[in-house]
Amino acid sequence: MARSKKQAKIKEPIRLRTKTLANGNKSLYLDMYQNGRREYLFLRLYLIPETDQAAKTTNHNTLQAANAIKAQKIIELANSKAGLTSASVRSKIKLSDWIDQYAETVKKRNAESRYNLHLIALKNHLEKYNAGARLRDITKEFCEGFIEYLLNCTTFKGTPLAPSTAECYMTMLTCALNVAVREEVITANPMFKVDPLKKPKYGQSMREYLTIDEIKTLMETPAKHENIKRAFIFCCFCGLRYSDVEALTWGNITEQNGQTFARIIVRKTRQPLHVPLSPEALRWIPERGAAADSEKIFNVGEYHVGRLHLKKWIDTTDIKKHVTFHVARHTFATLMLTLGADLYTTSKLLGHSKVTTTQIYAKIVDAKKVEAVNLVNNIFGKQ
Repeated sequence: MARSKKQAKIKEPIRLRTKTLANGNKSLYLDMYQNGRREYLFLRLYLIPETDQAAKTTNHNTLQAANAIKAQKIIELANSKAGLTSASVRSKIKLSDWIDQYAETVKKRNAESRYNLHLIALKNHLEKYNAGARLRDITKEFCEGFIEYLLNCTTFKGTPLAPSTAECYMTMLTCALNVAVREEVITANPMFKVDPLKKPKYGQSMREYLTIDEIKTLMETPAKHENIKRAFIFCCFCGLRYSDVEALTWGNITEQNGQTFARIIVRKTRQPLHVPLSPEALRWIPERGAAADSEKIFNVGEYHVGRLHLKKWIDTTDIKKHVTFHVARHTFATLMLTLGADLYTTSKLLGHSKVTTTQIYAKIVDAKKVEAVNLVNNIFGKQ
């Protein structure tokens, strides 16, 4: 009689094992062997001594959970061998859905609300350009095509999209794709392959700012919303952004050696900033009364609300410039450089990480100097 062949035992790449602990429980872990390397993954699941039926039931459920994790790890290992990495699987997500996820991440960092509004606009443009695009479809050619779309599309008002807005959208898309790379959803950011000359740029524009006479005009002009007026003029003398002055509390105002400071964490950069406040800036802070440290100083509300109230106030003056809350920041920077503050000090007061960012304001001051010296032209006639 022929001897039956012994059935070959299949070697599992991942095995569920136990380690007995001092208290009598058994810790469950996975013994994983691949490409000549052994790794252990402790599951933080434990089997207890089976002293009664309840303990047996608990152990049964625990083993089921452990085996489910083991099965998932085996699938991941098989996919990896077949070239189906977790990144390639997750990259099937739609680009517009990823922008939504990125927006949620941004919200958790307490970013300015208008940034999220820009993300919504970006998503709308991406859906108009290619509604079904998935993260794995984003290539250099896709990015170049989207740039071309942005440079030729119109706003909901029917006007061409400003180059500055197009640049803003491309920057946000780059940031969203960077997060996808960090989370191993995609392997590389295709935006970095695009020729910089093809990307939309609007250059270093001469930023709007207010003159000293215009600041005086605003000081003398009553406002329906006094808190908006106070916050705006305060920003003209300290350079804070709207998001930071909106969040400013009484506890952020401190005094050291006779000098008052606003000590904050900048919402945009998440970096600490200690801004010395001049007597002129302090003049526009309302009376504290019995307010607690946690209470906000200006209570200006969401950005879109503050922007609307500011516009209505500016419209009551003869100032024809397009004035936003950020103009107050530009005004502070220009004022400091005009009055003789050096570039490095002004950069630190604004919370800029690079002095090159502040140099834009230095160019404004230089232009003002040229205008000033040219005022003498033709006064004395031809020599």
